[in-house]
Amino acid sequence: MQQLKLGVPKGSLQEATISLFQKSGWRISLSSRNYFPEINDTEISCSICRAQEMSRYVESGTFDVGLTGRDWILENGSQVKVVTDLVYSKVTQRPARWVLAVPMDSNIQKLADLEGKKISTELTNFTRQYFKEQGINVEVEFSWGATEAKVIDGLCDAIVEVTETGSTMRANGLRIVAELMQSNTQLIANLEAWDVPWKREKIEHIALLLKGALRAENMVGLKMNVPEDKVGDVMEVLPSLNAPTVSHLYQSNWLAIEIVVDKDQVRELIPTIMKRGAEGIIEYPLYKVI
Repeated sequence: MQQLKLGVPKGSLQEATISLFQKSGWRISLSSRNYFPEINDTEISCSICRAQEMSRYVESGTFDVGLTGRDWILENGSQVKVVTDLVYSKVTQRPARWVLAVPMDSNIQKLADLEGKKISTELTNFTRQYFKEQGINVEVEFSWGATEAKVIDGLCDAIVEVTETGSTMRANGLRIVAELMQSNTQLIANLEAWDVPWKREKIEHIALLLKGALRAENMVGLKMNVPEDKVGDVMEVLPSLNAPTVSHLYQSNWLAIEIVVDKDQVRELIPTIMKRGAEGIIEYPLYKVI
């Protein structure tokens, strides 16, 4: 039987990945005793792998397809096919930011001030290359964890660490000097697998449904009834993914209108359309928006 080898990221992305696949129609069942989850698709086999290593295993062909951050693809210098970007954060919708940070009282104010200084980070290859391109000589050492504590304790002069909003760094007494890179989750494929027609079709199928599920997380459907003489007033304020669906109610001078809108618009929209004549308003969740 033909099978596509899927790499599921272990760690911070694992729960979000499994949840996203479930919303897309694939149930991935984990066991604490092995690294080979079950999936309800006979054409896919799964393995667990750290996000930091994923791009190397996809590049080598151990996996046909996997999910990891753009940061780790660049760090590993992996030659892979980026199929699509996936933004997991429901709250911020911001990409992760790799920033250079120093203690609040540090004399370092700009990148050039790091000449001859020591930087601690998990993203060593990228950081070395970044400062080489800037023409700044720095010593970059690998951090096994607790990176923020190292610069506070004086074990290094600066750190390169990942953040979304920077609030945690400020809370720990750190100041961001510069943003070096933005990263988001990407679905990547092995280059040879991408050239195999059935694998490519399967990967594109996965990408389509994952993106559809992600898009649906931030949208809802709205149904409402509107009298014919008020339709124009209501339509003036209706946002929609496409033109609203409109149909006549049976033996009535009322119309049923259905739209797809952003969740954040609903709290302002419902009172507005009620004032303009809409009644029987129903909000319902969406599972995929393609």
